[in-house]
Amino acid sequence: MRIHRAVTAAAAALILLGGCAATAPTTSAAPLPAPRSTNAAKIAVIGTGNVANALGPGFAAQGNTIVYGSRNPSEQKVKDLIAKTGHGATAAAQQDAVKGADIVVIAVPGTAAGDVVKQLGDLSGKIILDPTNLVNRSNPDGNLDYAKPAGANSNAELIQSLAPKAKVVKAFNTLNVGQMTAPQTAGGPITIPICGDDAQAKATIAGLVKGMGLEVVDLGPLRYANALEQMLVIWGNARAHGQPFNYYLRPQPQTPPAR
Repeated sequence: MRIHRAVTAAAAALILLGGCAATAPTTSAAPLPAPRSTNAAKIAVIGTGNVANALGPGFAAQGNTIVYGSRNPSEQKVKDLIAKTGHGATAAAQQDAVKGADIVVIAVPGTAAGDVVKQLGDLSGKIILDPTNLVNRSNPDGNLDYAKPAGANSNAELIQSLAPKAKVVKAFNTLNVGQMTAPQTAGGPITIPICGDDAQAKATIAGLVKGMGLEVVDLGPLRYANALEQMLVIWGNARAHGQPFNYYLRPQPQTPPAR
């Protein structure tokens, strides 16, 4: 594995918000043009914070229809996010946003993910994208530790237990939102590790990852989400010690068979 360190000041300016890796809130900007898409989906992005500000516009630019789920959908910051996203994006109450959605993105603080999923209603058959993290910031030495949720081995598995007929995929939890939206600022390629139990759901999320200019590696079933969530802890501690990096898992070249 090669790890490319970020080379810009923006990449080093990290804020860990509510268990999600994030930068400071982004400002409104003109929507990106939508590329052609033969597999456009309706995507409900639950939350309107930093991660939603990165993933919502990025997914809309790939030809998908975005509806933001908000506790206050008429709030000005939500209107600004809709304008930034463009491409017919809308907002609704969280429970209404998931109706008819193909994909549900849980873009809320990791500590709130379980409670949010509980009130979303029936998510059977939907793909749930989980970019959340849980971290313990109370260590006397200032380092982060992994905070496993009560009753589950990872936040992703907690979400799966609350929506047993949905297809949970862990992804987008190991990087800064600045690199989600501008991966070129990392000084090299970035890998998004993903895991989940449904192969087609993972393929769908892998397509969204690649559509944002990022690389993807499938690390297997959802039971490995614990490892992905701990990758954020390592990443955050390195940044705190002035050694920021981004994950890049270089593919092993195929070698010709021995003769």
